[in-house]
Amino acid sequence: MFVLGVDPGLTRCGYCCLDVRKGGTRAIALGVIRTDPAWPVPQRLAELQREMRELMDQTRPAVVAIERVLFQVNVRTAMTVGQASGIVMATAAARGADVVEYSPNEVKQTVAGYGSADKSQVAQMVQTLLGLASPPRPADAADAAAIALCYAAHAPMRLAAASVGARRP
Repeated sequence: MFVLGVDPGLTRCGYCCLDVRKGGTRAIALGVIRTDPAWPVPQRLAELQREMRELMDQTRPAVVAIERVLFQVNVRTAMTVGQASGIVMATAAARGADVVEYSPNEVKQTVAGYGSADKSQVAQMVQTLLGLASPPRPADAADAAAIALCYAAHAPMRLAAASVGARRP
């Protein structure tokens, strides 16, 4: 199963597509989609949507795991992150992928074992868990990989819970 993890953002939107199998998990795509801050927001959103469609067409994820926007000190940043998040979720839904959201603390707890882990700790664990030669850069790519890994870690429990629910009368 392919899982696309996304760390939403308008200037930098991190992504990581994982091939999740019983025998192991490997990254098949990892990087950042960038839009030019000098462009008007509608054009930037259109560019993000175009790039995200292309990425999803190439990777065909069954699931898109995205970081939930919980809090931003800067309201303007929160708005653009929310807009980028909406573009990603709508694009995934239009392609028939399930969409799952995780809070930053859930991701850190799952990947690093500590809900308040810093970005370097998360990047180091992503490197270790995926067998990469170095931590992913920039941090947005590492965060996206951590989000995808969070889904991969929780997927067996989700499937078990769904099967129990399906058996109830």
